[in-house]
Parts: sequence; structure tokens; C-alpha cells
Amino acid sequence: VRRIDFVLSYVDDKVGEKKQVCLTEKRQQVTNWDDQKTYFLKIHAPWDVLATYADVLKIKVPFKTSDIPHGQDIPLGWLSRPFRPPEHIMHPQPDYFTYPFDKSKTDFFLISDKDTFFPPSTRNRIVFYILARCPYYKEGRKDKEKTGIKRLLSNGTYTAAFPLHDCRYWKRARNAECESERYNLYKHWARFLSFYKDQPLNLIRKYYGEKIGIYFAWLGFYTEMLFFAAVMGFICFTYGLLSYDDNISSKEICDANIGGRIVMCPLCDKKCTFWKLNSTCLSSWQSHLFDNEGTVFFAIFMGIWVTLFLEFWKRRQARLEYEWDLVDFEEEQQQLQIRPEFEIRCNKRRLNKITQEMEPYLPISSKCARFCLSGATVAFWISLIVACIIGVIAYRLAVYAAFASIIEHPVRNIHLVGRFITPQLATSVTASCINFVIIMILNFFYERVAIWITDMEIPKTHLEYENRLTLKMFMFQFVNYYSSCFYVAFFKGKFVGYPGDYSYMFGKWSNLRNEECDPGGCLIELTTQLVIVMSGKQLWGNIQEALLPSRKGRQHPENQYSRWEQDHVLQNFSQLGLFYEYLEMVIQFGFITLFVASFPLAPLLALFNNILEIRVDAWKFTTQFRRPVASKARNIGAWQEILNAVAILSVVTNAFIMAFTSDMIPRMVYLYAYSQDASMSGYINNSLSVYNISQIPDPNIPEKTENWIDNSTTTCSYRDYRYPPGHLKEYTHTMQFWHILAAKMAFIIIMEHVVFVVKFFVAWLIPDVPSDVKARVKRERYLIQEYLHNYEVERLKLQLSASFITEPVSEMSSTTDKLEVLSEFL
Repeated sequence: VRRIDFVLSYVDDKVGEKKQVCLTEKRQQVTNWDDQKTYFLKIHAPWDVLATYADVLKIKVPFKTSDIPHGQDIPLGWLSRPFRPPEHIMHPQPDYFTYPFDKSKTDFFLISDKDTFFPPSTRNRIVFYILARCPYYKEGRKDKEKTGIKRLLSNGTYTAAFPLHDCRYWKRARNAECESERYNLYKHWARFLSFYKDQPLNLIRKYYGEKIGIYFAWLGFYTEMLFFAAVMGFICFTYGLLSYDDNISSKEICDANIGGRIVMCPLCDKKCTFWKLNSTCLSSWQSHLFDNEGTVFFAIFMGIWVTLFLEFWKRRQARLEYEWDLVDFEEEQQQLQIRPEFEIRCNKRRLNKITQEMEPYLPISSKCARFCLSGATVAFWISLIVACIIGVIAYRLAVYAAFASIIEHPVRNIHLVGRFITPQLATSVTASCINFVIIMILNFFYERVAIWITDMEIPKTHLEYENRLTLKMFMFQFVNYYSSCFYVAFFKGKFVGYPGDYSYMFGKWSNLRNEECDPGGCLIELTTQLVIVMSGKQLWGNIQEALLPSRKGRQHPENQYSRWEQDHVLQNFSQLGLFYEYLEMVIQFGFITLFVASFPLAPLLALFNNILEIRVDAWKFTTQFRRPVASKARNIGAWQEILNAVAILSVVTNAFIMAFTSDMIPRMVYLYAYSQDASMSGYINNSLSVYNISQIPDPNIPEKTENWIDNSTTTCSYRDYRYPPGHLKEYTHTMQFWHILAAKMAFIIIMEHVVFVVKFFVAWLIPDVPSDVKARVKRERYLIQEYLHNYEVERLKLQLSASFITEPVSEMSSTTDKLEVLSEFL
């Protein structure tokens, strides 16, 4: 009989007790559900209610069919047809010129049927706006906290509040007039076999609203751009494989006559013994796969790629803003989105100088106190992360000696795998796994703390709430996920000292000697850390979604269960649902940009993950979640600024990784300044310094040498550029050390400036708003003014004609004069 715009449900064992709802149109039904009585209140918003609140919310509605073509046919466009869903799915409704709804000018708009004029997404948005502000306290009492459906849901009065899906997802609706949009979304979007097809963004927006539509638009565009980064990363990795046999440094390390004769100094005190350089043969080959000349060009390419991604996304976003009627949305409607919690909890009111109306506000003293407490809480949790990272570093230092004594012991069975698992690798892998577990645990607790302190701040609008929560969560996640990678990239192996004067983490009393890098460099350890944390996070997220309790509507056939009963068993999509989806992708974006120089295959892994992520998210929305309340958003909000900040930081981090973590600069300095034959032959001996074994202090000398050295061995080698024993400047840095340091700083400055110049030039070259979109916006504004003018003129003519008919004959002459004046004026 009537369209059901919203459903409220509650469980009540008391017969005859009914809950009331604020809208006039309602029906109740009692259903035996899980051995309890579940009441369903079906809410219908009549035309007058919809028109009133559409006017209040300034909802844009069509007033004229658009006369601007979408664009010319693309040459060879037929090649893209297999990758596009059918046209009625991609463009489910005609293109219109729109204008904010005005209840007093209903004949100005294209209203053919009042029942279908407002789409279901707009109807449920209006109903929820009313429910969120509807008081339920008794008349005469001023208990203003008793306001809104959210509070009734939180205190258990109602168990659920949701709009209805239009049909079952696996079958079209029985009613031929129903569009069955849910079925179309499942068939052409949510199934994994559609992974190669474009997303039907217009249909997503029509069914779920602009906020969810803009998320999938961004995720799809990000995945498309990842394809180019993945291809370049794969080419870089392939270059490392093809140049495998040309790696002279690794050949020297593995050569029994070169690396097999170089005795290295112990890597830890007491427990670690002297060792041969060729024991790191495998890790040096592995390091070459990622630490080669191609990595430099890939790091520069990624600096440019991230700029292109952000600039082209701005253009795509501007086009969606126009097509989805979001131009000027924030400026006009932000004040209309005041959170009900703000209105309820802020008892004091003041005069708004613009609207000249009394509005609630939060006193500055209360605001400062809340911000201070919030800031202190965030600082405490970030400090807790740093403390955990320091604990993991201490673990690495303490356990390295244990692994060294076990793996390298000549009589243990584990020595069989010791050829492949070095103490450095074992320590790095176990520490990375422990760090990942700590990350997950801290995330679990901090998410709840961040929501609590954001609620405590009482943000005024929904946008402010989301932006504050976004900033808090990302600051925490940034430190939580990236701190271990920053340690390996920029601190490990940089403050080691040398035999006889080693540096210790907490002083010599702690016996925790700072870690050294492998002779092949620290880059392979950064790669290991990045792969474990990044892949572990994506795998954990996919496991969580795979273990999501499946709510299959097929268990509740439509001939036995109504539409609202089938939707009731689905999971609720919370207000912060999209927040966690964005956070997951932005953290991934940080991994593939901040540390991509250490692992060129990171974009490829992210591409595969995102192809799966889009379809899994689509599957969840269409089959597992109740229909979310539609809401508007013109862009991705605070995430845009976070992406810009990460993009700028990524240029700096990759420059420092190539300079200080990679061995590229020392190799280039040796090749062009110190090599005798303009080749890399002799680089390994050149990059090592020697120390007199007899001068090693007792606290650093191994407990057992295990016959690693004979009586003729008087020196051991270590990774540094220092003068040998007996030199006038023994154990001080050589001139080559300062040459390499100068080359590293010069490389950082040159790379940063080159990438930043290209970034800013590309950003300047590509306009944020496409020219055709600017033309359409101007065309629409012009038509609005023209049509409004014509409408008002026709309306005035009708009013004057009506007054002319009803006026007495004696007044006709004056009316005629009025019409003549009006005609002359027009």
C-alpha cells in the first residue's frame, strides 16, 4: 500500500506494551523470532514530510533534462566493452540539471509522480534525519538527553533501525515495478568473476548514497593506478634477476679464495665467535634482487607516480562532484549536519551572528580541558608504542647471541639449515613477527580509546567528528605500523662503533650491543620487515573478513519471511564502517610509497590485494549488511590531506633509504673513484676495515673460538672505512668515508629536488577540475538563473491574471495599467 522507508525493531515480552515513533504513518507486526516476540515498526514518510525536509536539507532535485552530451565516442571504444557492465547498469538514470528543492515551487521541478520523485536513498536519509532529532521525553520536562533514535538504540529500547533492501540479492523482486537494484549490484559488481569489469559507480551512488559511492570510486581509481606502479616494480625486480650473474660483489663474497679467507670480527659479545665472510653468500644474492641500479629509477618513478595519482584523483573527484550534485555541498549544508549529540550535551546557547538565531555551543574553557585530556591520551599511547618498539629492539639485541650460538654451532643438527638461516635472518624474522603481534594488540585497544576521546571532545558536525577521529587514528597507526621499518631503515647499523669501542643501547652495563648490518647491507632486512608487516596486515584483514559471520538470506525464503525480517538478521553497518576501510587502504598506501625502494614488488602485492578487496567489500555490502542510511560526501575528507603528507614524506624516506640503507652510493663511489680497472672487482675488501685481534677487550672477546682462526690470523675485518692498525691515524675514519658521506648527502639533495620539481610541475600542469566540468557547472548555473527568472515571470503573470478576473469592473482600468507597465518592464 505504501513504501516502507524505515524499520524499527524491538524485543518485548510484555504483551500490549508498544513503542511509539515520531512519524504519523506506522504499522506494527509481531513475529516469533528466536523464541522471543520481535515487534517491527514500519515507517512511511508522506509527501508533505519529504517535501518539508527536502527543503530544509536543500536536497538537489531535477528541473530539466541535461542537454550536454557526455562526450564523443572514443576510437576503438568497442575494445573496452567486455570490461564494462551493461549501459543500464552503468547509467541507471538520465542526466538532469538540478536545483535545491523548494516546497513553494513544486511546479518548477520535474515531478511526474510524487511517490517516486524522491529516490529511496533520499527518503531514508530524510527519515533518519528526523529520527535522530526526535525527542521522547514527556511534555513539561526538559530532559533533553532523551532525544534521538541513537540513544534509544544504545539503551536497548530498540534493537535495530534500518532502511530496507529493495529485493533479495540473488533474485529479482516479484513486483515488476521494483528496479531490483540490489540484485543488479550483486550480479554485475559483487561477484568475484566481475573483477575485470568497471564498477557501476552511478548505481552504487543511487542505492547506497554518495558517501559510499565516493569510497568505491577512490578505491577503484587507486587500484587502477597501482597497475602502472606494479608493472614498473616487476620490471625493476626482473632486472635484478637478469643481472644476477653480473653481481661481482656477491661472487667475491661466495668465493672460497676471497670471502672464505676473510675472518670477520664477532657480531656480539662473548657468545658470538669469529666467522667467515662467505657464510653470508645467500643473503648477499638475495640483497642484489632489490638493491641494484634499477631501484634508484623505481624510487624516482614512484615519487612521480604518487603525484600523478593524487592529481588525477582530484580531476576524477571533481567530475563526480558535478555528476552527483555535490558542487558547493559542504558550504551550503555543513551547518545542517550538526550532530544530535552536540545539540543534546551542549546546554549553553549563544546568538549566531550570521543566522541571528540561538544555537548551542561549547564554552572555550570546557573545550580546552577536553582537548588537553585528548592530547595527553594520544601522547601516552604513542609513547606506549615507542616503548614497545624499544622492547623489540632489546629483544633483537639479546636474542641475536642465542641464535648465533645455536645456528653456527658446528655439532648441532640445526647447522644443516644454518647455511640458509643466518643469525641475522632468524633474528629479523622472529622480531618482525613479534612486532606484528604487538601492532595488532595495540590496535585493538587504541581503536576504542580513540572513539572514546573523540566522543568526549563533542565535535559539532559529523565532518568534524570524522576528521578528528581520522587524525587520531592515523597518528597512532603511523607510529604503530611504520616505526619498526624506520628503525631498520635509518638506525640499525648506523651507530655501531668498531671493535674495542662498540656502542651499546643502554650503556655498557646492559651488554646490549647495537646491531650491525649484514655485509650485504641492511636493505634486505628492511625488505623482510616490510614484507612481514605489510603482508601480515593484509592477510589478517582478509582472514577477519573471511571469518565474518555469514548471514545468508537464502535460509529465510520470501514466502515465509517478509523483507524486513530478512534484513533484520543481517549485520548492521556502523557509522564508522567506511572509516576502517579508508584506514586500511591509507596504511597500505604508506607501505607502497614510504619504503617502496626496499621492495619494488610491494605495489604488485597491493594490486592483487585491492582487486580482491573491492569484490569482498561489494559482497559484504550487498549480502551481509543491512542497507546503510544514505549520506552525502563530496570528497574523501581528511584522508586527502593525509595522502598528500605521505606523498611528500615518501620522497624524503626513499631518498634516505637509497643513500644510507642501500649500498648503491658506496659502490658507485668505489667504481668511479677508487677502482683500479673501472669495475667492481675488489669492492668487498675495500669496504671492510681490519682490527688487531690482540687489541680486542676481554668483554668483547668470544668465549670459544671453535677453531675458526689459527695462530697465523692476527686481524679480523669489520664493515667500516677506518685506518688499519699501525697507521698514524689508526681506527679513525679514512678520507673515503667522508667522500661517501658527501656523495650520500649530494644524492639526497639532488633526488629530492628533482622529484619535487617534477611533482610541483605536474601538479601545476594538471588542473584540478577538467575544463568540460567547469563548462557544465557554468552552463547549469546559467540555466538555473534563466529558468528561475522565467518561472517567476510566469508565476507573476498568473497571479495578476487571477487578480484581474476577481477584481470589480471599476478597478479594471487600474489593473490594465498594471499589466501594461509589467509588459513594458519585461
